[in-house]
Amino acid sequence: MNMREIQKMQQKLMKMQEDLESNLFTGTAGGGAVTLTMTGKYEITEVKIDPEAFSAEDIEELEVMVKAAAKDAHDRVTDAQQKLVSSATGGMKIPGLF
Repeated sequence: MNMREIQKMQQKLMKMQEDLESNLFTGTAGGGAVTLTMTGKYEITEVKIDPEAFSAEDIEELEVMVKAAAKDAHDRVTDAQQKLVSSATGGMKIPGLF
């Protein structure tokens, strides 16, 4: 692989990364009782909680579900990043990329 090809691949990867970062990823827990939306930069933009799914006594359960929804969204972003790198590099491992 020559330098021109590497530069082309880097430019393509940078564009794909920008696109990924502007996407939104949704994580859920409790069958949709908690929904959390995160950007491709791992920034939480929204948390929705179904008020009918919880009572005041369920606060601990709710806290666990918020963390689970955040992990679900985080995992979706990570998976998308890994797929992006794999598709941009044709599966080759290139030092310094993620």
